[in-house]
Amino acid sequence: MAALPPAKFFVNHGIVASPPDLYHLLRPLLKQTIAYTYLRGHEVVAHGSGPVERIVIDRPDVSSYFTPLSVCLNVDSFEYLEFETRPDGMVAYALVQGDERVALTYLPAGADPDDPAVGQPTLGLVRDEYVQMELGGLGAPGPGGDPGRDGRE
Repeated sequence: MAALPPAKFFVNHGIVASPPDLYHLLRPLLKQTIAYTYLRGHEVVAHGSGPVERIVIDRPDVSSYFTPLSVCLNVDSFEYLEFETRPDGMVAYALVQGDERVALTYLPAGADPDDPAVGQPTLGLVRDEYVQMELGGLGAPGPGGDPGRDGRE
């Protein structure tokens, strides 16, 4: 009987193709405002910013969309996700489907999405290198040890 291959391992950058991995990598963007750039080949087709309202998995009937009012990410809309930790400690993402990609980055409050300092870097990942990123779960204790508690009264 052949042993199952070990799970992949990612640290700070990588390329993931499994829907659960895409979901877990994108989950920290939920309820955050992001800047997005839609590219077809090397041509910028559209760009903007908006709040991530939904991230879905295993729902082929739900579309991914990007508008200034709402962003919905369906991991099933994309072949894979590239991610890279930038020098400023933020993570840049690129969702890829064929020759189309949507580059995403967290947009801090008050930041101008058209500012080149906030711009979308082109991710140039080496596909043979893998890294892991550890994310806290939804039930992780907040300050004071209470699950889901954020310390506000």
